Amino acid sequence: MVPSFLKSSLGRKYAMGFTGLLLVGFVLGHLAGNLLIFQGPEALNGYAEFLEEAGHGMAVWIARTGLLAIFVSHLVLAFQLRRENNRARQVGYDQESALVSNWASRHMFLTGLVILVFVIYHICHFTLGVTDTSAEWRVRLEGKNRPHYVDVYAMVTKGFQDPRVSLFYCFCQILLGLHIWHGASSWFQSLGINRSAWRRSTSWVGPILALVVIVGNCAIPISVMGGLGMSHGAPSHLGQIPALTLKESEKQRDLKNSMGGGAEKTGGFSIPKE
Repeated sequence: MVPSFLKSSLGRKYAMGFTGLLLVGFVLGHLAGNLLIFQGPEALNGYAEFLEEAGHGMAVWIARTGLLAIFVSHLVLAFQLRRENNRARQVGYDQESALVSNWASRHMFLTGLVILVFVIYHICHFTLGVTDTSAEWRVRLEGKNRPHYVDVYAMVTKGFQDPRVSLFYCFCQILLGLHIWHGASSWFQSLGINRSAWRRSTSWVGPILALVVIVGNCAIPISVMGGLGMSHGAPSHLGQIPALTLKESEKQRDLKNSMGGGAEKTGGFSIPKE
């Protein structure tokens, strides 16, 4: 059942602004985690493993489900508001004035569609591995501290060594930054904060967020193209596993002892013997 405030155009604008704010928060958090790649394999792999193990593996799926619901809601609201605007303007303008709008504001729907395509590709690339050109770097590996381990650092660096992939990512990050630039400004305006007294401060939020997202996200594929990760050995010669996995290895050792010793390895996983 649709809440009453979403039945009005103003309510949908507020809702789209709120979902957009949540998505920007995710983008910044995701960026902060990805930038650990510059601290080396242990930092990025430890971060990735923490996400997978948090809440006994359930937290990441709860977060993914919530994020998907927010993203779909934002998309649906955008389509609804665009349809309402087209209906309200029966006759289009012969010429749009650039004095009251910029390219980002006039093409929010277009950049949003490109971002949607990018999100789908990003999931197929790194999450599902459907379009990954370096799938051999995805195998679960034998490690010193636990029986299975995924080398996320190698997966990312090897994936971005394809110039076509890196260029596409950078292009989409630029459009994402432009989308956030105008979206942040619209959010302050919708809340009535973008008044004369606040305008000097709020006018910088969109550009700063856009710059952080573009520079931060583009720095990773550009650095990989420049040689980042080239010295990282093959999966079979992986170095020290992050210390983050030590607690898990202790749990598995205790389980093995309580089961009477021994464990069978199947497909890279450790399964206690019956």
